[in-house]
Amino acid sequence: MKTQERGLSILIPTYNHCCLQLVETLHAQASALDGLAFEILVADDGSTDGGSVIANRRINELQACRYIERTENVGRAAIRNFLARQSRYPLLLFIDSDMVVMSDAFISRYLDVADQPVVDGGVSIRGDARKLRHNLRFCYEKRCEQQHTAVQRVRKPYADFHTANFMAHREIMMAYPFDLRFRHYGYEDVLFGKTMKQHGIRITHIDNPLSFEIFETNAEFMAKTEEGLRTLCVFQQELRGYNSLLTAVGILRHSCPLVLIRAFHRLLGPLIRRQLAGKRPWLPLFNIYKLGYFVCFDQQQDARK
Repeated sequence: MKTQERGLSILIPTYNHCCLQLVETLHAQASALDGLAFEILVADDGSTDGGSVIANRRINELQACRYIERTENVGRAAIRNFLARQSRYPLLLFIDSDMVVMSDAFISRYLDVADQPVVDGGVSIRGDARKLRHNLRFCYEKRCEQQHTAVQRVRKPYADFHTANFMAHREIMMAYPFDLRFRHYGYEDVLFGKTMKQHGIRITHIDNPLSFEIFETNAEFMAKTEEGLRTLCVFQQELRGYNSLLTAVGILRHSCPLVLIRAFHRLLGPLIRRQLAGKRPWLPLFNIYKLGYFVCFDQQQDARK
């Protein structure tokens, strides 16, 4: 059966973000492909920003597009599972709502590898480096960008899987949905990658990136980072071997008393956080802060058991 005859569901979870332009771009591309049956479904995960909700309602005016408004925020895993259940076609293309399409051949490149069960297209970081030189998220993502090229991702295909831009067969998403325990920010994609490996399902990595161009404030990024670290701590048993920070902590347990790291963080952590959330963050402090935050939160969790 030809790929064009199989059909494609483009699935976009969103929260407090207008993604009309993204949908319009994807709609134009998909419409231009002869014989492609497609739909674009956008699911709003209980947005509190009324302006973005109103703007996104225009998505319903596009043929084969639907904007689904949900009043309850169910989290990153559940909203993607919901979209998968709502889809009608055998190929599912998941895209984060804050991504930007870079290539006119974006959809066709995915269709070229439609026989692969799961395909990760990757993300590129774009922005004015001069204007964003003091934005912590931009600086961090830009520094890590070369680690996430297709060439690098294929070296650890299951550990380096991300949900911002990937395609999967619907039957796989029905059989192995995202873990609903992941209601907060971070790492549902890592566990999905592990699940694929456990069941012998190949993840193919290609160079078909979307662009990430929206960077929150330093204070917002620090709060999001801490939320992700708490998620990582709660699910560390499941994620061990699939995360570099967990690997580092495991090594330090045998070579350096973690009590020293906790003492350092309790003494200087607040100052480091203030610096990172400020107007001129120093990136080398970021990983130091993450390590200290994690081991302190981990100890708190142990004390509650």
